[in-house]
Amino acid sequence: MKNLRNYKVNCKKVLFRADLNVPVLDGIITDPSRILAIKSSIENLILNKNKIFILAHFGRPKGEVIEKYSLKFILSSLSEILNFEKIHFLQHLQEENINKKIDEMNPGEVCLVENIRFEKREEKIDWDFAKNISSLFDVYVNDAFSASHRNHTSIIGFAKYIPAVAGNHLMQEIENINAFLENSKKPNLAIVGGSKISTKINLLNNLIQQFNCVVIGGAMANTFLFSKDITVGKSLVEKDLVDVAKDIQKKANQLNCKLILPSDVICGKSIEDKAPIECDINDISQDYMILDLGTKTTAFINQEVQNSKMVLWNGPVGAFEHKPYDKATNKIALNIKQNAEKLGINALAGGGDTVSSIKKANAEDGFDYISNAGGAFLEWLEGNQSPGVIALRENNLS
Repeated sequence: MKNLRNYKVNCKKVLFRADLNVPVLDGIITDPSRILAIKSSIENLILNKNKIFILAHFGRPKGEVIEKYSLKFILSSLSEILNFEKIHFLQHLQEENINKKIDEMNPGEVCLVENIRFEKREEKIDWDFAKNISSLFDVYVNDAFSASHRNHTSIIGFAKYIPAVAGNHLMQEIENINAFLENSKKPNLAIVGGSKISTKINLLNNLIQQFNCVVIGGAMANTFLFSKDITVGKSLVEKDLVDVAKDIQKKANQLNCKLILPSDVICGKSIEDKAPIECDINDISQDYMILDLGTKTTAFINQEVQNSKMVLWNGPVGAFEHKPYDKATNKIALNIKQNAEKLGINALAGGGDTVSSIKKANAEDGFDYISNAGGAFLEWLEGNQSPGVIALRENNLS
C-alpha cells in the first residue's frame, strides 16, 4: 500500500481526507486528538511544497448546509496545532472555486474545505463527482482511519481516479491494532461499553471467541440485564435486541468465555441527578435509571484486569461525561495505568468516547496504544478491512 513513507509527494495538488469530527462542548473543542493525528502527514506535505486541500466532516448534516455544522470554527485550532499562520478556507467544492483557490495558494500552503457532508454527493457514492473533482488534483491522501469504514465519496471515490496514498496516522493505526491482535496473550480481557448493542453485535460475537473474559458496561448492559428478567427502571433498553443479548450469553457460555454484567449499579432519576443512589441490580426502582457501574462490579472488573495479560477497551462503562457517573470508568482506567507495566499487561483502547474518558482520567500512560477511531476500530477488530483502506490497497495509479 502506497504511503507517505514509500511514495514521494512533491510539489503536487493534494486532496487530503482527515477526520476532524472533534468533540465540542459549549463551542469548545474538548479533545483535539483528531487534529493532532494529521499533524505528521500535513508537515510532511508542507515540507515537500505541496498545495494541500483538507476534506473533513463534522456532525451529520445529511447533504444540507447547516450553519452549526460548519467547519469554520476549527480553523483557529487547526492553525495553532499545525503552527501555520494562515489556513485558506474553501466554501464550496466546485471546479471554478477550486481552481481559483489553487492559483491563490503558494506551495506548502493549506486550505480547509467546508464540511464535505454539506455535499449531497458525499454519502451516496457519486463516481462522476469523484472523477470531476479528482481531475483537478494530482494525489489523494487518506489519513482518516476513523472515517474509513464509510462507503462515502471522499473515502473511496477519489482513490479510483488518481494516485492514492495512506497518511502517517492511518498507517500507525493499522500497524498498532494489527500488532495487538497478532500477538495475543492469554488470559485476556475485553471491556465493551457504550449505549447500544446494535452497533456492536458483530464485535461481541467475535470477542467471545477470542477472549477469556468480556465485560459489558454502559447502557448496552441494560439490555443484557433486561434479557435476564431484571427490572431496569427508566434505563435505556433495546427491547428488540433482547434475543440477540440472550444468544450472545448462550454462545459465551458454550465457548467458556466469562461474560461479566453489572451486579450493582449507580442510579439517578435523570442524567442531571447529582444525588445518585447505589443499589443491587435486583433493587432498581421504577423511577430511576442506571448511569454507572457500582462499587462491587468495578472492583471485580479491576481484579480481572490485574489477572489478565492483555486488555482491550472500547466504550466507557458509564455516562462518564456527567459527574458523578464517571467514577467506574475513571477507576478502571487508573487501575490499568497503575498496573500495566508492573504486571506486564498489554492494553489497547479505541473509540472517541473511550479516548476522551481515558484522557479525562489522565491514564494514557497505561496503554500501549489508544486509537481515536470508533466504527473503523470496531470493524477492524471484527476482522474486516475498511472500505477506505481497501481503496488505498487497490489503487495502482502512479
